[in-house]
Amino acid sequence: MCARYDLNSPAIRLVERFGLTIPPEVFRGGEVRPTDAAPIIAPDRKARMFRWGLTVDWDRKPLINARAESLEERATFRPLLPFRCLIPVDGWYEWRKEGATRIKTRIAPPEDGPFALAGLVDPDREVFTVITCAPAPSVAPVHSRMPVLLAGQEAEARWLDLGLAFSAAATVLVPYAGALEVVEESPPSPRQARLFRHPFPIRREDLP
Repeated sequence: MCARYDLNSPAIRLVERFGLTIPPEVFRGGEVRPTDAAPIIAPDRKARMFRWGLTVDWDRKPLINARAESLEERATFRPLLPFRCLIPVDGWYEWRKEGATRIKTRIAPPEDGPFALAGLVDPDREVFTVITCAPAPSVAPVHSRMPVLLAGQEAEARWLDLGLAFSAAATVLVPYAGALEVVEESPPSPRQARLFRHPFPIRREDLP
């Protein structure tokens, strides 16, 4: 489960890194929590500000993650398969359990970001979800899942290529094979901070 990530790269860096035709709107940067508005990159290489978490009728909480293995099977996600996006991040966070303590852990490739997670969007509600997969070996001791960190620009372009059937694009939804740095917060927090920044349910008028 990916429930927090950070993005501190400036807008000009996002434009250069992802070849954006329209840069992101003003974004304060820092840690992004579910229900926050954050940049996503659409197949037309335009950056848009969407909120994190799909709204559904059967759950009061937003769906912040979607399992790569079952996207085509789930009625919630199947209509969104043509609406693929990149989610720019500098790193993401998990909480490792050690007895009663949950240790905040930042995970990212060792080189400077930004990087791209694979995502799906609901364009009508202007919200997105992060796709997850099995963990890379370095992540497995921390958590049993990880976000799909796309392995470079070729994988990013494949995921955004709407000329490809979903089954062909989905070949990139695999654990990251490159190096990852796993850094624990020091000193560890006694417990995880509040996960959601905004109240529920998310109303249409609350969206950007």
